[in-house]
Amino acid sequence: MLAAYAARFAPNDPISALEVADRPEPEARENWSTVEVRASSLNHHDLWSLRGVGLREAQLPMILGTDAAGVTADGTEVVVHGVIGATGHGVGPTETRSLPSERYPGTLAERFAVPTWNLVPKPAELSFAEASCLPTAWLTAFNMLFTSGGAKPGDRVLVQGAGGGVSTAAVLLGAAAGLEVHVTSRDEAKRARAVELGAAGAVAPGGRLPAKVDLVLETVGAATWTHSVKSVRPGGRIVVAGATSGDASPAELQRIFFLELSVIGVTMGSKEDLVGLLNLLVRTGIRPIIDTELPLARAAEGLARLAAGSQFGKIVLTV
Repeated sequence: MLAAYAARFAPNDPISALEVADRPEPEARENWSTVEVRASSLNHHDLWSLRGVGLREAQLPMILGTDAAGVTADGTEVVVHGVIGATGHGVGPTETRSLPSERYPGTLAERFAVPTWNLVPKPAELSFAEASCLPTAWLTAFNMLFTSGGAKPGDRVLVQGAGGGVSTAAVLLGAAAGLEVHVTSRDEAKRARAVELGAAGAVAPGGRLPAKVDLVLETVGAATWTHSVKSVRPGGRIVVAGATSGDASPAELQRIFFLELSVIGVTMGSKEDLVGLLNLLVRTGIRPIIDTELPLARAAEGLARLAAGSQFGKIVLTV
């Protein structure tokens, strides 16, 4: 079967470590299902894997990808919840939590195996491409805003880094839920697009906001951390789900303890969150913004666009 995989590690040129070629079919396991992948969206996790973060040489070659929507052997259309082992379902009670492409082959392939428990029915209202955008970026945004972030209608939220999958999802979800969402971006066009999608305001990184916010969604890291800490009100919350610009230093600990800020870490979300997200999209008509849709064979082109940061929304590979 055709698959896109990390053949080696290249910290400074991750795309050079990618190969798209034939790989063995998924291994049959008890309580697992094989999904005929119809679409899979790209994430920064794929680029980190190509750099060698989170993988060992002994695991290579490793098929990339954490997101997928497809069809099971009985014809059921499904979305894959990508946190394997979070509850022990289908993999044993001692299974360490992981995402596809960390311990087991990922989703950038014609076929992909996952614990049957991780499969969620795909609503007919969503296309495979749209559904493939949800398990990582959109689920993370849903969790950051509502489950872990505890945002309520009327709350003011700052989303760092307009244009990415998580930030675009957060703008659309937040606006639909009655939140006042502000975003940052170095790109004026991305700031304008975020406002078109429902953001109440958009500023350059580090820019002054109209008022302190109740909640910050942080996925950028070092480049925006100080701004995040300075932008949140006393007693407010910063939810962290990534650090694409590197780890933050210094940590601003004095401001965090003096203002009694809560810093919460998030990795994607629960299966229940994914079901809630799907229901929300069906009821509201919100759909993921797809920046680019490419065939699996052109995975390198999609990952290069992601690495350059030139996308607005999700990059999807179709099979």
